[in-house]
Amino acid sequence: MVSKMQPGRDNIVLIGFMGAGKTSLGKAVSKSLGVSFLDTDDLIEQAEGKKISEIFAEKGEEHFRALETQTLRSLAERQGGFVLSVGGGLPLREENRPLLHEIGCVVYLKVGIDTLAQRLGDDTKRPLLHQGEGTLREKITRILAVREPLYLEAADVVVRNEHKTFRQAVDEITALAGGA
Repeated sequence: MVSKMQPGRDNIVLIGFMGAGKTSLGKAVSKSLGVSFLDTDDLIEQAEGKKISEIFAEKGEEHFRALETQTLRSLAERQGGFVLSVGGGLPLREENRPLLHEIGCVVYLKVGIDTLAQRLGDDTKRPLLHQGEGTLREKITRILAVREPLYLEAADVVVRNEHKTFRQAVDEITALAGGA
C-alpha cells in the first residue's frame, strides 16, 4: 500500500497506559499505512544497550524519563511518515507533551482499569507494577489517576480500545491518517 502520510503532523503517535495496545495496534496501523513503526522503549534499549528494567534499576526513573525526552527530540526531526508508540509514562514530563504534537497526531488509547488489570495480570516486565503496596488493580488505579489527565491534555484524539475488535481499532486509527 502506498502511504498517504506525510512527515510531521501526519505521523501517528500512540499514547496510553501500559497494556492499552500501543505496540500491537501501532504495528498493525503502520503496516496498513505502509510506514515504519517505531517504539520509544525499543529505541532507548537499542541506544543504551540495556533493557528498560535494567535502566530503571541502575539509574532510576528520572534518568529513564530524560532518555525518553531525548528520543522524542530526535524523532521530531525525523523525515518520513511513521507510527510511534511511546512509553506509558512519557507524557508525564511537561516538556514531552508539546514534542508529541511536533511529531504527529497524538492518539490516546483509553482502556478501563478492569481491562488493564486483566491484560497486565501476568506481566513481569513493567517496573512500576512491581513497586509499592496493593493489588495490581490498586496500583493501576493509583498510577492512572495521575496519568489520565495528562494523557487527555496531550491527546488530539481519544480512541477507546476495548469493547471492539482489534481490526475495528486498527481501522479507526488508520482513518486518522486518511489511510482507511
